[in-house]
Amino acid sequence: MGKFSDPHVCQCLNRIAALRRNSAVSVYGDRRQTGQQFVDSVLRLASSLRGLGVAPGDVIAISAFNSYLYLEWLLAIAFVGGIAAPLNYRWSLPEAKFAVSLVNPVMLVTDESCESWYAELHSVAMPSLRWYVSLSDSHPSKQPNKTRVLNMHELKHRSERCSPDSYSWAPEGAVIICFTSGTTGKPKGVTISHSALTVQSMAKIAICGYDEHDVYLHTAPLCHIGGLSSAMSMLMVGACHVLMPKFDAYLAIEVIEKWRVTSLITVPAMMADLIRLLRGKECWNGRETVKKILNGGGSLSPALIKGACTIFPKAKILSAYGN
Repeated sequence: MGKFSDPHVCQCLNRIAALRRNSAVSVYGDRRQTGQQFVDSVLRLASSLRGLGVAPGDVIAISAFNSYLYLEWLLAIAFVGGIAAPLNYRWSLPEAKFAVSLVNPVMLVTDESCESWYAELHSVAMPSLRWYVSLSDSHPSKQPNKTRVLNMHELKHRSERCSPDSYSWAPEGAVIICFTSGTTGKPKGVTISHSALTVQSMAKIAICGYDEHDVYLHTAPLCHIGGLSSAMSMLMVGACHVLMPKFDAYLAIEVIEKWRVTSLITVPAMMADLIRLLRGKECWNGRETVKKILNGGGSLSPALIKGACTIFPKAKILSAYGN
């Protein structure tokens, strides 16, 4: 509790509740969630985590596809002073084991994308792990005796919501452990503070021009810093979040048209897929609605820039380095 002049990612909650009390702040499939519903869900989840005994500085590992639940978890973990450790659902089991062993989480949260990790991660020495939460409707078939298995219904309906200003900080202001892996071997985690994530998100707001009128399509996974900081930017301004489990160009085009998406982030491969599918289609709604595109993960080639300007003629296209 306490240092309320210091940045905290949950300082966005009051703005979201005020700006979007009765309008959508998240869209996932056909499910719409108003700002007040979203904030209430975060505060109820935070209250449940406190009730379980999650304390400031505790690490909670989460591996799941993008969804409104993922956003709620990131904020609820931060609210109680916990540290979120998003794990990449594309990892092999050995990579996941190695990453988890680095951060010693007290809780593991997964959906159907990697539910099989649950039993396997318990087969290694992991004394810190006390709870497992399934975001899907089913529980894993193997349940280690010393770990309590919970579902979202239990957590959200077990207690009253926290007061919106009763958030806590982890030691040294840590909020997320962000992993990277691939080109240089095993996963490596970097601890990011509330201050660092807030400053990075504010830079995106200033440079990209994000505001409360944006409808933002989550194309990047929330386990990646690009997806995380862009999500935080949109939470800070009170924008609407449109989420799909993972990037699929066909679905992205459908969602852009249906929800009149104004902004998104890409990498060159995503942009190439969108250009391929939209080439020659003069009349599609995204031509008019998409105004802001942030590209990362490598620069766009001249051919991709030309194609992007054709399918998104009203958009400003920016390049990000280090996201």
